[in-house]
Amino acid sequence: MKILIAVLGVLALGTATYFSIAQRRANGVEVRAEVVERRDLTATVTASGNVRARRKVDISSDISARVTELLIDEGEDVEEGQELLRLDRSRYEAAVNRSRANLMQSQAAVAQAQANFLRAERDADRKESLWERDSLLVSRQELENARTDLEVQESLFRSSEFGVSQARAALDEARDQLSKTIIVAPMAGRVTRLNVEEGETVVVGTMNNPGSLVLTVSDLSVMEVVLEVDETDVPEINLGDRATVDLDAFPDLEFPGVVTEIGNSAIRPPSQVAGTGQTPTIDFEVVVTLENPQAELRPDLSATAEVVTETRMNQLSIPIIALTLREEEEGSDGGDPIEGVFVIAEGRAYFTPVEVGIAGQEYFEVIAGLSAGDSVVSGPYQVVRTLEEGADVRPVEDSDDERDG
Repeated sequence: MKILIAVLGVLALGTATYFSIAQRRANGVEVRAEVVERRDLTATVTASGNVRARRKVDISSDISARVTELLIDEGEDVEEGQELLRLDRSRYEAAVNRSRANLMQSQAAVAQAQANFLRAERDADRKESLWERDSLLVSRQELENARTDLEVQESLFRSSEFGVSQARAALDEARDQLSKTIIVAPMAGRVTRLNVEEGETVVVGTMNNPGSLVLTVSDLSVMEVVLEVDETDVPEINLGDRATVDLDAFPDLEFPGVVTEIGNSAIRPPSQVAGTGQTPTIDFEVVVTLENPQAELRPDLSATAEVVTETRMNQLSIPIIALTLREEEEGSDGGDPIEGVFVIAEGRAYFTPVEVGIAGQEYFEVIAGLSAGDSVVSGPYQVVRTLEEGADVRPVEDSDDERDG
């Protein structure tokens, strides 16, 4: 009889416990739950930028003149050395003629100076000879005057020779300036920018004023995407990282690429934006070279790239939204908050510290703290942030709309 009563008591207690847990679950906080399991994770850095040709040449004029002939159109393919446009030559042809005349004048002056030098040399030699034979035939003063005249005429002769060299250099410079009235393609490529029309005047740049950018020739055989990457993401990127590029102009295509350059200094240094009253954003230039683009690309197209920085295969993972922070318990030394998740056990949520690794698109890699098969609270966001230790929870299925929200 006593045994029967004991058995009935145990059954009653178990039933009561079961209904108590069921009641708590029925009245608990509604949460989303997800099982810790293994997944393949990929960490990426996303940044925006623009397309450019790896090699391009911005052509400016070295002289100021009016455009008289425009021999190409924008978008036209050109060969190295091909004439692109011609500038007004009249002023520079006149300069060549003037320099040529100055050279001829200098050469004539050399001939005259040489004749005077030879005359002074003969006169000095004659008087030197007379002086050696009989000092009465030539006075010492006459001999010294002849020697001085010889030195003067020799200096004038040498000076005139230097004048010829100077005139010849001026002629070479004038001819060089004349040659610059014809602008030729420095390499084979496509004219991707044309900023002048016939009749316009191009000007030479100075230290404070940029000159006229006449046109740009680009080699479109190798295309790059120049990204502006936030300073916090730059350390994650390495040369050789793979990337996938999306272009607004080709929404249905993805363009593979590889990181080939990482900037060593900010695109806009803080010193250049100081005094604006705003905290400057520090971005670095990262260049992704596209591999065999599937379409003909143009410079300056808008692009968004995902750079794959790390990959983890078959790793334990938790939803990113499941990770939260909790302060140290009372009586501790007040250190940094602890990262962790709420593990669901017997209808209650218990905060469990975890160590996470890389972040994929939706999941964190779990390094320590959890095991495969553990059930963790994975939402909603506000519940995860405010859930209390040991709180009763009730896992529910939610719609995609609710999950997105």
